[in-house]
Amino acid sequence: MGLQIRDDRQMKALTGLSHAQFDSLLSVFSDIYRATQQQTSEEGVASGTRRRHPGGGSQGKRPTMAEKLPFVLSYDQTYPPCDVLGTQCEMARSKAHENLHKFSPIWYDTLVHLDLMPSRELTTPEELQAALHGGDRLRIDATARAEHRATEEAKPREHERGKNTSIR
Repeated sequence: MGLQIRDDRQMKALTGLSHAQFDSLLSVFSDIYRATQQQTSEEGVASGTRRRHPGGGSQGKRPTMAEKLPFVLSYDQTYPPCDVLGTQCEMARSKAHENLHKFSPIWYDTLVHLDLMPSRELTTPEELQAALHGGDRLRIDATARAEHRATEEAKPREHERGKNTSIR
């Protein structure tokens, strides 16, 4: 059921990790998943909306952590649409989407816990130097940048090239 991983080559192609790397991540992912599930349960009990204990109810298509982690890793490695991911993992696309949004924050927390997640915002040059860990090269991806567009009628026309104008 789900992703059928036969050997180390296929494991690296689908998840980007070897079996040894996967096994080392699995315990951390499991601990963070259980802590998240416990916290969600406690919040539900406190608000009066939850009656079951953590882990209660139906188990779903991914009953073990060893099946949940490859699901999110394969998405991060290949970025398939939810239709394709659902087909690969033998579930409906809506469930693939739902599980992806459920497991992705846990995967993010796992990376943060292991100090593998890069810094998102650096406000001072000292923070940048500390983030580089003594490296002397920095590569910046500047393919997408925000372009602020004016809301007034006359100002957007200053940037037009004339190709996509409508006849008025």
